[in-house]
Amino acid sequence: MAQPGLAWRLATGNDTTMTTEPFDLDDPALRDKAVRAARGAEPFDILLSGATLADVATNELRMADIGLVGPLVASVHDHGARADAATKLHLPGRVLAPGLIDMHVHIESSMVTPRGYAEIVVPQGTTTICWDPHEIGNVSGIEGVRWAIAASRDLPLRVLVLAPSCVPSAPGLEMAGAEFNRAEMRQMLSWPEVVGVAEIMDMRGVVQRTAKMRDIVDEGLASGKLVCGHARGLKGAELQAFAAAGISSDHEITSGEDLLAKLRAGFAIELRGSHDYVLPEAVAALQRLPHLPQTLSLCTDDIFPDDLISAGGVIDLMRRLVRYGLKPIDAIRAATLNAAMRLGRRDLGLIAPGRRADIIALGDLRNFEVEHAFVSGRHVAANGELITPLRADPGGAPTSTMRLHPLSDDDFLLPTGGVRDGSVDMRSIVTPRFSKWGHATVAIHNGRATLPPGASLMAVIHRHGRASPAPRLAIIEDWGEFRGAIATTVSHDSHNLTVFGRDSRDMAAAANALIEVGGGMAVVKHAQVLALLPLPVCGLLSEAQPAEVASGFEALKLATNEVAQWKPPLRTFKAIVGATLACNPGPHLTDLGLTDGTTGEVFATDLAH
Repeated sequence: MAQPGLAWRLATGNDTTMTTEPFDLDDPALRDKAVRAARGAEPFDILLSGATLADVATNELRMADIGLVGPLVASVHDHGARADAATKLHLPGRVLAPGLIDMHVHIESSMVTPRGYAEIVVPQGTTTICWDPHEIGNVSGIEGVRWAIAASRDLPLRVLVLAPSCVPSAPGLEMAGAEFNRAEMRQMLSWPEVVGVAEIMDMRGVVQRTAKMRDIVDEGLASGKLVCGHARGLKGAELQAFAAAGISSDHEITSGEDLLAKLRAGFAIELRGSHDYVLPEAVAALQRLPHLPQTLSLCTDDIFPDDLISAGGVIDLMRRLVRYGLKPIDAIRAATLNAAMRLGRRDLGLIAPGRRADIIALGDLRNFEVEHAFVSGRHVAANGELITPLRADPGGAPTSTMRLHPLSDDDFLLPTGGVRDGSVDMRSIVTPRFSKWGHATVAIHNGRATLPPGASLMAVIHRHGRASPAPRLAIIEDWGEFRGAIATTVSHDSHNLTVFGRDSRDMAAAANALIEVGGGMAVVKHAQVLALLPLPVCGLLSEAQPAEVASGFEALKLATNEVAQWKPPLRTFKAIVGATLACNPGPHLTDLGLTDGTTGEVFATDLAH
């Protein structure tokens, strides 16, 4: 392979790392070389021939060969018109498309570091992601975000970082490991790696114009960078108000009509793959429109490590959308040119002369099997594997974030309000998602409460050292009866230690297993640990190899089947990591007590009055 151009070498420092900045394309020496190659005055570095081009500018599928010079596409020309190149790759029957762009992702849900994430998704055709390190920010604050940026550099994956906007996501309803206000947002937006404000989840704060959210949105607008949203459940006047505040995107689509309403309100929509039940309705709604909106892109949001490896990220979402009826070229366009236009990246999203050579070769337009991936002109993946070396994870990862002493069985006994014998009515949280208030009658004997049949217990323990670590407890209903305990520090969005169970011994054993290893997930039965997944980086990530993390996570999920009574689509394993999401409407338990995301109330006691 020919050596890359001058700007490529200057920007990267060597030939084994990647630059993510657009300026490296505009070096005059590189452009001179590309122009000469396009005219036929000198050979290409790489020639891709014999394939069909997915032209997302015109929605055509047409035969074309592509000549590359360093990180640039120098020429897109008729098949067979040129044969002069240092390296030739003949791809008959394949489809060449731009590298895929994931417009909204939390790497933390994959439970691996950015290095491990790149190892998984680049061979799947994803070459650019917009990462909201919101979970890391909630645990480790500004220094955690700095580490996230450092850990994203020099990878064969372009990681565009968004500044976490909601630390915590529900102010006044929870305590995270840090708090971001105007000053923190201004600081992060000044960093060149940060492309905008990440999803603004405090919807109530935005529409009510609280000082905190007004400051954060205003800093985003003043920066001229993206201001991204989280508009779950908003409609009518509230949706209009959310947009009027200056927020310009949303990925929290709940139905086809919700999708259309948000498109009509001018939002850039990041249609996500993590809620598959919404996608058929979304595709049906899109098919009623005269053409695919240019404001529609794709995102993964949250994918667990086993699913990311086995099914895929953006590429899997594209496959499903096509199965549900979306045209393949529209799926490709949403994941490429539309996303690049939203980002304001004129170098990305299109295979055309003068653009960045992020290119993938697909086996067909239904299964979207990715056979090759090029990032900035470098052949980085083939046949599902990376073919370029990855540097090691940088040092300084935020560990030691479990600031807790071991807990006792008594810490997980439901408080009875001073009643020694008899019964009390207590507030309860009903259903894992779309939660609503309920109440349970609890029998008390000798000052100890007995949960009613069918109910279970949830506990949240502040782990960041900024508030009392005394466990907060609540009765949960429509979760089934836990026959053991599940503990997790992956607990959106403040990521405090959360435990589910019925027996106080099991709950204490599960909590202490995570305190000992620095966070992660644990399953316990009869006070014995059945499965343990250590996630020592912020209690969220592992620096182990992705396959090892995925295998450990699969084993843990399998173990939960022994202690939980899952009942899809709502009562699923995934529900345990979102049960404390206090910014969403309805009741949730946090480290401050029982809260109501609709009204902003916090109840100091479970007792129903």
